[in-house]
Formats: sequence, structure tokens, C-alpha cells
Amino acid sequence: MPRYLPLDADRRLTAALTDRPANELAALALRLQRACGLRIGELLDLELDCVHQIEGNGSWLKIPLGKLDTERMVPLDQETLALLDRITQIRSPGRPLPHPRYRRQAQFLFTHHGRRLAQNTVRDELDHAAEIAGLGHVTSHQLRHTYATALVNAGVSLQALMALLGHASAEMSLRYGRLFDSTVRTEYERALDLAKEQARQQAPAGSPGPSGRVQPLADITGGTDWKDAPLLKSRMAGGFCLRAPAQGACTYANICEHCPSYRSESSSLPILAAQRVDATALAEDAQRRGWIDEAERHHQLIARLDALIAEAEAQTG
Repeated sequence: MPRYLPLDADRRLTAALTDRPANELAALALRLQRACGLRIGELLDLELDCVHQIEGNGSWLKIPLGKLDTERMVPLDQETLALLDRITQIRSPGRPLPHPRYRRQAQFLFTHHGRRLAQNTVRDELDHAAEIAGLGHVTSHQLRHTYATALVNAGVSLQALMALLGHASAEMSLRYGRLFDSTVRTEYERALDLAKEQARQQAPAGSPGPSGRVQPLADITGGTDWKDAPLLKSRMAGGFCLRAPAQGACTYANICEHCPSYRSESSSLPILAAQRVDATALAEDAQRRGWIDEAERHHQLIARLDALIAEAEAQTG
């Protein structure tokens, strides 16, 4: 099991980082890592425009490509937003610096005297705070473990934990608490009961509900066109899917179109063409929002649709 800081030690360390920092910028970085469960590499790769305001869904922190080559969004509360405001106040502005992953110039959040904050500087500040707090050796990754363990103890769902930590498998997230047995079953039964209740109360958008009333799409998208909604979106031949950014890309999105057994025919050409138009718009939308993996997924779908369209056109001669 990963090591985490007990509640009392967590409080004492946070107090030391807040009240008696040797390097305020490094101390703020550690407090942000604890507040959002970041890996140290993800923390120091944050860019100046990492905070995103999503209409109707509050503020989110965009975490760049990390250990597993994935991006994710983490919701922010007012206390963490104030922390980020303080960071932007005391950081040293300077010229853009090369990004280690994207191969472009970037304005990083943690810069000091024209240089990026180094991992050793952050670790030195953590050693300083741990000594003041009367703790033994503490690693920065323990702050991530402490964040995850606190969420588990608060009853967060496994799916949400995976999204917040950027884990590719449930096994990785299960290490952060004894989620098997009662907790998983309780969460499953709670979600199942909720799903049944929602099914009784309303039908999917665009279909008649129990009273015969069609649920308007605006109830889901906040009144905007679904392709413009600040959500992760997938276009299928017979409809579409909308997901919150924190959920991450869906493993099953457009799985049928990519299946080797999938076949199309000439009568489906208008549907495939319309799907391609939407996929192009969704790729551009994801690129604007900085969802690199999501944009790439749409481009892969476009390539697959081109092949399917060519096959269907060949059938017509």
C-alpha cells in the first residue's frame, strides 16, 4: 500500500508550509500538489493558463501529459483558486521556455528569476517543512497518496478517483484504500439504485418520458448546441455521447466504427458523411480546449470514416 500522511501529520506539514516557508514559491507548489493530487513532474509542468472556467461547472485545473502520457482536469475549490492566485502574484515572469513534452515555447506557472522551479528546490522546501512539523523524511509523492487516501475515506467513487488521479486501470486506484468488499459494493448499489430511479423519472434526451413529454436536449447541454458544449463529446451514427471532462476519454467511444467486423453500405453514405463533418468539428473543439488526446481520438475516427466511405462508394461503382 502507498504511504500516506496521517491526518495530524498532514495538518502539521500544511501549517509549516503555510506559516514558516523558507521558499514561498516552493511551499505554494507543495500545497497545490497536496490539494490536487499531482505528481511532481505534472506540478512543475503546469502552464500559466492551466486554470479553465467551464460554464456551469466551475473552475478546473488542466494537468498536462504526465507519467502515463494522459491529460486530465481536476475541479478546484475557492481555497485552491486563492492558492493559485498567490502563485501567479509571486512567480517571476519571463520569456517562454521550451516545453519538455510538447516541443514548443511555454509560459510555465512555477518560474523564478527566469528559470523553472527545480524538483530539488521543491524537495528542499519539503524537508524544511517536515523538520519544522516534527516529522521524519517525507517525499513529495506522499502528498499525492495523502490526497487519494483522503478521497477514499470520504467515500469518493472508484471511477471518480481514477479520473482525478489520471489512472489507466482500476487496479492502480484500488491501492489507495481497501475499496474492495463493502465500499465497492455500497458504491455499486448506490449507483444502481440511482440509475433505476432516474430511468423511472425520465427518458434519454430526444425520446418520450413516462408522461409522453420529450426531454429537451437543452436540459443536458445548458441550452447550447451539443457540439459547442464544454464537455467531452463523441459522435456515433445513431446519436452522440456527452461526458464531463473529469471523466476522461471513454474506452468504448466509436468502438464499433473501429471494429474490423464493422461493415457499411452505400445507403449509409449520408450518415457516414454527416458523422465525419461532426467529428471534424469535435476535433477542432477539443484542440481549442487543449484536450490533445481527445482531439487525436477524433482524428483517428475521421481516418476510419474516410476508409468506410471509400468502401461504400466503391460498392456503388
